[in-house]
Amino acid sequence: MKQQTQAVTQEVTQVSSFPPAPNSAATGVLKIAVAQVNCIVGDIAGNASLLRNAALAARAAGADILVAPELALCGYPPEDLLTREDFYRACENALIGLARDTQGIDVLVGHPELAVTGCHNAASLLRNGKVLHTYHKWRLPNYEVFDEVRYFKAGEDACVFDVKGVRVGVNICADVWEQGPAEAAAAAGAELLLVLNASPYHMNKQQQRYEVLRERIADGGMAVVYCNLVGGQDELVFDGASFALNANGELAYQATSFEERLDILDYANGKICSGAFTEAASVEAEVYAALKLGVRDYLGKNGFPSAIIGLSGGIDSALTLCIAVDARGAERVRAVMMPSPYTAQMSLDDSRELVKALGVRYDELIIEPAMRTFEQMLTPLFEGRPADTTEENLQARIRGMNLMALSNKLGGIVLTTGNKSEMAVGYATLYGDMAGGFAVIKDILKTFVYRLCRYRNTLSPVIPENIITRPPSAELKPDQKDQDSLPPYEVLDAIIKAYMECNASPREIIELGYAEADVRRVVAMLKRNEYKRRQSPVGIRVSRRGFGKDWRYPITNRYQDEY
Repeated sequence: MKQQTQAVTQEVTQVSSFPPAPNSAATGVLKIAVAQVNCIVGDIAGNASLLRNAALAARAAGADILVAPELALCGYPPEDLLTREDFYRACENALIGLARDTQGIDVLVGHPELAVTGCHNAASLLRNGKVLHTYHKWRLPNYEVFDEVRYFKAGEDACVFDVKGVRVGVNICADVWEQGPAEAAAAAGAELLLVLNASPYHMNKQQQRYEVLRERIADGGMAVVYCNLVGGQDELVFDGASFALNANGELAYQATSFEERLDILDYANGKICSGAFTEAASVEAEVYAALKLGVRDYLGKNGFPSAIIGLSGGIDSALTLCIAVDARGAERVRAVMMPSPYTAQMSLDDSRELVKALGVRYDELIIEPAMRTFEQMLTPLFEGRPADTTEENLQARIRGMNLMALSNKLGGIVLTTGNKSEMAVGYATLYGDMAGGFAVIKDILKTFVYRLCRYRNTLSPVIPENIITRPPSAELKPDQKDQDSLPPYEVLDAIIKAYMECNASPREIIELGYAEADVRRVVAMLKRNEYKRRQSPVGIRVSRRGFGKDWRYPITNRYQDEY
């Protein structure tokens, strides 16, 4: 709770240092505070404190109303906490307390509500110590990572109220992605629409949000303020990126992404006429920020004191290490290199250069003695059988065992280094390089790994050029290269993206110009390795579809694809 409230406490200081605001009723200006906050699922008291601090800061800055994200009081997504009646009671008590403690400013806050009509995803207006109005979300998403139909009943009534003479309507997140709720608010007289959101990040999503909101307000004549959650929650990362549009679709305010904010907007004469602007970042910068925030919050919110990463001298572990250091600080990250007889000197040299540049603790553990021990133990059982991937996988499992031993002894969490391309085709070892607690780049295709490394080096050149340019290899046998057993990554990633993210059939992928042999091979590998993915640690989602909540394919599966 202390860490959680610290950022908004800083915002309180910053906002409170503004010159005193004129009385908005006298000037005809409605001042709206947008609380882009980082909530923790289930920390109801901590979240209430966070919102209380934001409201007090907004009030000090002369704001008339504070808007908080969807389900901010309990965190999003609360998942099966929503099956507990005591959870709803705790939220109700916190809501009443928040209303009591935030008088002098209206507060519009998201929370779950157990009502006579059922369980609802709700937003309530708090005014003068009371819960004055409550809105129930109409559209309950049941796709991608969302499962709200499991928990909530849909609302059906518009909610419009008066703030300083302005008619204000309320929607919650998915309400604005379909027709109906926004139009109902306009029909009920709203001239300004406040939208509470817990909209998770994926690449190129912000432009979609603009387009959807412009569709919703095109006929209603409303300006809109979109307040979004920020922070990491298991595999999801919420980017914030709150914004406002005027009734003509003009962008009037754009918050910084991936950080907590408390911004004050002025609404006057039917327009949002003042608000901060942050320029859009490159997709590489966005994704890197998402991964960094995901790591920071997964470790911080779950109480892991440090991160442990197995280095290989390759690009995936280099990127994972950089993200961990940028997220948690070099003093909280430990790197371990575990060379075998097949590890190239180049890999050792590059790893040493990388950790020196990053300033992390670094250890080298030679695994050859363990390899010999396993060979002696298993030779009688393997008699008459040639060496194959079994011996290669043993090396990965020895490394995984060492990392988990360090994790148990030191209390740090092992961050795995496998990318999405590897997870798709099973190019990873169960209980070996898949052993760990959090998969940082699980949703990053190999070709994008290279782009992220290039981007990271623009911030400071820490990744040796040799790591980026050398052919990738698992180094589990002499002269091994990834492309000995996989198509070129440009081809592999394109097929994975088409089949897995876009649901294209193999026939459609072949029609795009990819060789049928490659398509058949990749799709077969992808389907065959579902059992591995089910045993992999949770990882950060940054694409439209990751191997997590929004990938639910059966392990036992004989469906024949269309060719």
